[in-house]
Amino acid sequence: MYRRLQEFVGLGKESCFLWGARQTGKSTLLRSLFPDSPYYDLLLSDEFERLNRRPKIFRDELLSGLKHKGLPIIVDEVQKVPILLDEIQWLIVNHNLQFILCGSSARKLKRGHGNLLGGRAIRYELYPLVYKEIPDFNLMHALNSGLLPRHYAHESPERLIKSYVGDYLKEEIMAEALTRNIPAFGRFMEASAFSNGEIVNYNNIASECGVSAPTVKEYFQILEDTLIGRFVPSFQKRPKRRVILAPKFYFFDVGLANYLLKRGTIVDRSEAFGKAFEHFICQEIFAHRHYCGKDYSISYWRTASQLEVDFILGDHELAIEVKGAHETQGRHLKGLRAFQEEYKVKRAIVVSLDTRIRKTDGIWIYPWKDFLDELWSGALI
Repeated sequence: MYRRLQEFVGLGKESCFLWGARQTGKSTLLRSLFPDSPYYDLLLSDEFERLNRRPKIFRDELLSGLKHKGLPIIVDEVQKVPILLDEIQWLIVNHNLQFILCGSSARKLKRGHGNLLGGRAIRYELYPLVYKEIPDFNLMHALNSGLLPRHYAHESPERLIKSYVGDYLKEEIMAEALTRNIPAFGRFMEASAFSNGEIVNYNNIASECGVSAPTVKEYFQILEDTLIGRFVPSFQKRPKRRVILAPKFYFFDVGLANYLLKRGTIVDRSEAFGKAFEHFICQEIFAHRHYCGKDYSISYWRTASQLEVDFILGDHELAIEVKGAHETQGRHLKGLRAFQEEYKVKRAIVVSLDTRIRKTDGIWIYPWKDFLDELWSGALI
C-alpha cells in the first residue's frame, strides 16, 4: 500500500541497525524487502525465551544452515536480548555474515553496556509515513489520525492511538525497567504534551508531575532514546539580538500529541490546526533529513522579544515559518524578516495553505504541497 522511502540500496555486505518507534512499519518493510532471509522475531515469547536462555543456539543454527548464504539475517526487537549482539559480532568478524538488526530503542543496550558492534553496523531509522509515501495524501486525515501506517489507514483510529499509548507505557517503560515510578511517568507524558512544539520548561513540568527537574530531564531522555520524541535546539550562531536558549520538543507523531493533548477533532482555521500543521511539517523535515542522507542541522530561532522562525535548516541555509493561514499576510513575515536582518539566508519560506507560490519582500510563500514536492525532490536543500 505504501512505498517506503527507507531502502537499503548500496548496503552491500555491511550489517546495519534499523531503529524506529513501535508500529512505524519496520517488520513489514524488512519482510517485504528480504522475504527469503532468516528471520528471528524476539517479540515471540518462545523465541525470546530460548535465545535469552542459551544464545549459543543462535550461533549454532546460523553456522549449520546454508539457506541464508548471501542473504542478510534479520533479528527483530534485538534490544530484548542484548547478549545476542556478542554472538552477532563474532559471526560478522569470523564468518562474514550480514545482519539487519531491528529495534525500537537502543537505550536498553546502552544502559546495559550492550554491544553496539563497535562501528561495524550502519544506522538507519524508519519514521512514520510521510507525504511522498502515501498515494492520494489527505492532510486533514493525517493531522487527525497521525501517520503511523496502521493509524493512517483507519477511518477512526482513536482507540488504536489510546491502545498505543498504553502499550508504550507498559512495554517500553515497564518491561525495559526504564523507570520504576510509572504513575509519575504517566503524569509526565500528559504534562509534556503541552510542551509539544513549545520551548521546554523543566521546572514547570516538574511542579505539575510532583518530581524533580532532573527527573523530568531524565524522562525526556527516555522519550528521545525510545524514539518517541525529539528536541529541536535553539539556533545561536553569533546572535545580535538576545535569543532563547532552551530547546523545543516534538513527539514523533502528530496523532500521539493530539491524543495526549485531548484536542478532539482538528478542523481548519482553528488554533489546534495551526499547531498540528506545524508538527506535521516538522515530521516531514526530520524524515527528509534522514532519508536523503544529507544530515543537515535542524533548529529554531526565537528572540527575547518573541520574534520567531519555526525551523532553520543547515547553517541558516533555509529559514521556514509554518502558518495555517489560507492567505499569508505581512504580519506572518515578522520573524523571517528579523532573521534575514541578522543572517544571509539562501531562501526564506512561509509554508501555508495559500493556493499559489509567490514572493514578497524576499520571502517565498509556498502552499504546503508545493513545499513538500520541492523538499522531497531535493530542490530546497
